[in-house]
Order: sequence, then C-alpha cells, then structure tokens
Amino acid sequence: MKSSQVDVIVVGAGLAGLRAVHSVREAGFTVQALEAASGIGGVWHWNRYPGARCDVESYDYSYSFSEELEQEWRWTERYATQPEILRYIEHVADRFDLRRYVKLNTRVVKAQFDEDSSRWTVQTEHGEQYDAAYVIMATGQLSVTKLPEIEGFDDFAGQVLHTGQWPHDPVDFTGKRVGVIGTGSSGVQLIPIVAREAAHLTVFQRTPTFTVPANNRPIDDVEDADIKARYATRREAARMSANGLGFDPGKKSLLEATEAERIQRLEQQYQAAGFGFALAYPDILLDEKANEKVADFLREKIRLKVQDPRTAERLTPYGYPFGAKRPAVDSGYYEAFNRDNVSLVDISAEPLERITVDGLVAGGREHELDVIVFATGFDALTGSLLKPTIVGRAGQTLREKWAAGPVTYLGLGTTGFPNLFIIAGPGSPSVLANVLLGIEQHVDWIVQLLHTARARGVAEIEATPEAEHAWVEHVNERARRTLYLKAASWYLGADVPGKPRVFMPYTGGHRGYRRICDEVAANDYEGFDLITGSEVAQRRTDRQSHEVESATAR
Repeated sequence: MKSSQVDVIVVGAGLAGLRAVHSVREAGFTVQALEAASGIGGVWHWNRYPGARCDVESYDYSYSFSEELEQEWRWTERYATQPEILRYIEHVADRFDLRRYVKLNTRVVKAQFDEDSSRWTVQTEHGEQYDAAYVIMATGQLSVTKLPEIEGFDDFAGQVLHTGQWPHDPVDFTGKRVGVIGTGSSGVQLIPIVAREAAHLTVFQRTPTFTVPANNRPIDDVEDADIKARYATRREAARMSANGLGFDPGKKSLLEATEAERIQRLEQQYQAAGFGFALAYPDILLDEKANEKVADFLREKIRLKVQDPRTAERLTPYGYPFGAKRPAVDSGYYEAFNRDNVSLVDISAEPLERITVDGLVAGGREHELDVIVFATGFDALTGSLLKPTIVGRAGQTLREKWAAGPVTYLGLGTTGFPNLFIIAGPGSPSVLANVLLGIEQHVDWIVQLLHTARARGVAEIEATPEAEHAWVEHVNERARRTLYLKAASWYLGADVPGKPRVFMPYTGGHRGYRRICDEVAANDYEGFDLITGSEVAQRRTDRQSHEVESATAR
C-alpha cells in the first residue's frame, strides 16, 4: 500500500494536537494530524456531560501564541463550560486554517520506526499508511475511559452512559431514577445537575473526595477589558509560577502562621481562589501536619453544608492527604445531598456486585434504576499512549518498554523510540500544573529542536539511556519529597487494575521544569543523541557488512 508522506504526523486534534499542527506548519514542515473522533477538541469533544467545565480559569486555559486571538475572544465565565471551550477550539481551528491538516474519524492503531530510513510508518484502523520523519503524540492525559469490573452490563434494560463518552444529543433525566457511580471531578460536576432533574438520584461512592468551591461567576466587560489590558503580565506570571496558574503561595509555612492567621488565609482562599485554594500555603503538599490542618478545615466545611450528620460523615474524606488526589472544584456538590431525592451508597462498605435488568446490586441490595452513569474516569497519562502499538528499535514496543511504568527523558522522549515526541505526558508537570501552558511549552520546545535538526542534517533524535535513567530518578526523588505518594490516586495508576504503581507526573513545578528544558536546549540538547543522515547511512553500511561477514562465517 502506498503511504502518504509528510514531515510530521500529529496523533490527536485536541488542544495539544492543534497547537502542534499550527506551530509545525508555521516552522515550514509538512504535517498531518490524525484524530479518532468525529470532531476536533479532544477531551472537550468527548466530555459533554451536564456541568462539564474546566478547573483552570478561562483566561489561563487558552492559547498564548497569538495576541490577536487573546484580544478578540470573549470568555463569558471565570471557569468555562465544555460548550464554550469547544467553541473556542473551533474558532482557533477556523481562524488559523487548521482543519485542512486534520483527518477525523481516523484512529491510529500502529506506528513503527524503520531503522534503515529513520522514518515512522503510521497505520490507521482503516488500513491507511503515513510515512513521516517525526511523530508527535498529542493524545491527551485523560482520553481512554475505564469502567469498573462488574458483571451484567448487557443485562440492563435502561440507558448506560460514561461521562467521558457522553452523547452529542441532550440526555433528559426528568422523571427518571438515575445512578451515578464515581465521585471524582466528573461526578462532582454532574451530580448537582442530575439531582435537580431526576426523580431520584443514587450516588455510589467508594472514596470521599475533597472539593473546593469554584466560586464561578460571569465575566463582565470591565473585567474582560482589564484582563486583556494586562494579559502579557498575566501570562508571564503564569510562566514563572510553579503551578502555571500565577498563584503565589508565598514563603511562609502554614505551621508558622498563628491559628487566627491560618483560618483567615484559608477562609479567604476558600471563598475566592477556586483551584488555587490548594496553594494557600507552600507546604500544604509537603508537610503532613500542615496538610492535616487544611484537611480539617475542609472537613468542617462539609459538616456545615450537609444537613444530615450521617451523610456528612460518609462524604468526609479520611485516610489520605488533601491534594494527593486531584481535588475537585464544585458548584453545589455537597448541597445536592440535602435534597430528598438524593441518596448515597458507600460501596466501600456495600460493594457493587452486578448489574441487573432493573438496576444495580450493591451490598446485597438492589437499586432500581432507569439510567446508570459511570463517572469512573480514565486510564490516565499512559492509556492513550499505549492504546496503539508503537514499535521502536529492534522491534520493541512501547508497552513492553513501559511494562513496569513509563520511563521518559523530560517527559518528551523515550530511549529506543527516535523521533517520537510526547506532549504533556508522564515525566512532565502535565496535570499537576496548568496543562495548556505545559502543552505550549512542549510544542515550542519540540519545534525549536526540529528546526535545529533540519539545519544540521539530523535524521534521528533520541534520548540517551543515561539521561532517561537520571530523569526518572529525579522525577521519583521529587515525588518522594511530597505527600502525593500517600494516596492511591490516578497519578499513580492505582485506579486501573494491573497498572504499575508509579507516580507519573513531575512534581518540580512548571517554572523549574521550563528552566531545565531551556538549559538542555542551550547545552546542545544535552541528553539527546542527534544523529546525522550520514551517520545513519554509515551505521547501516556497517550493519550490512557485519551481516555479510556473519553469513560467510556460518
């Protein structure tokens, strides 16, 4: 089969993929993006459930590469909803003429590196082939959905939904008995809305979650103009912050503050900061005593919001530090449990047993339902990278290499897979910071590397084993300084049966990570082997000579 030939294949057409397409094209490379979905947008194409919105402020969860784009787009809320974010993505695609480089309904099933040509062959589920010098994996951190292992899926007579694969047509819960399984971010956003519509809502919760109020609000024209007047300053503050959000937790430890100071600061952040509440003090995720003070503050908030003491206690998290699992940003989550039509089932005490024709059996009791919604999340960070078969040097697959967990250099590349780049994946700050800022930093860095490679006649770019090993050790060492390892979270892969327990994101912060990447580039891309075309040709000649000699000797 004849292959379509381009310089760069981008896998995915969400925010990362589109940014890569734009920048690669602007740099003068030919590019083709391949997207499995029927539309662009990535996670915002799939996650259409009621209440879906970003937990990063709209003005920060947006591209910074075009000042004109910044000024012309008008955000309507502090935290944008899924429809508004998707409209923004579509506007960007149209404004910069990106759609012509995106092929939809095209799932990549295999990518194989050819050591003779130093190029990748990318295959789709429809049998199409693409030949490219480089492959950029822009497949997202939260894109491969997962379901609990429970029997009876095919028996249920009602409707089964997953928040990560929501129908495009509206779902009407009016008059229906609805069960929602899962109380992570998706469940926390969905539950209050379903509670207002359904005849009855049953929430099946395994582990209570810490949430902070979104404190969402409309953006009026005065605030919009003010932000746009100082957008450059806002962007620079974000780039120079550890979290990529511009929040400054200061240097004073929570434990150094008086009780009155601490309560005042936490209350102020709780009422205004949204996701930034977790950054009220610099040691919240570093010191167990400091963390417990914050956790107690939040537990008391739950008791104040939930009227029934028994329900409040069942919704109150214990046994893991605040922030070690990603805290949800909510709008009326706890208050939903004050409604007469909402009940809570603790499936840690009453385990899910099976799905029946009429509903769900948990703890020996059947709950009759018309709709079951799985808000059970994703195979995070590695799921989308391991779904296609990616074959590197000597026939090794990425799944084989990552059998004990993901190993990368800077989160950008992995030894044995030349010219393969990953955007905002494991080994980078990724989901621990403003992921869109991380996407742009990665794309710009990769494109500059490709510029350099083109100018120097480089055919292969590959992380060295030594650099990869050192980076993995550094990532692990930074994680050990924090409280993240004290929770069984999706950061660790703990929610996917059989997945290696490895802390995947980099906890060193966006600012520090950016500095490291800049230093690597300044030091002639230290830690990467940049192999010229002539060197590849000589290596091929040497290998062929060795094969002939071996055959002769036999």
